[in-house]
Amino acid sequence: MRVTLNIKDNKASAFINFIKSLDFIKVEDSEQSIPQWQQDEVTQRLDMIENGEMITRSWDEAKKDIFKK
Repeated sequence: MRVTLNIKDNKASAFINFIKSLDFIKVEDSEQSIPQWQQDEVTQRLDMIENGEMITRSWDEAKKDIFKK
């Protein structure tokens, strides 16, 4: 099953409040579900990329190295 919701910003808050009122739905704040150490690591890596201390590559390039295909 796939559900796609297109909710305008001015309606999002009302929609979330409605969803939270349903007893079979659990709503978690996405920032709270990501551990602080992981958020810190992502911030550090983004800083390194911006400062030229780390380079990035596409998934296709990485996949070739990882799986040697």
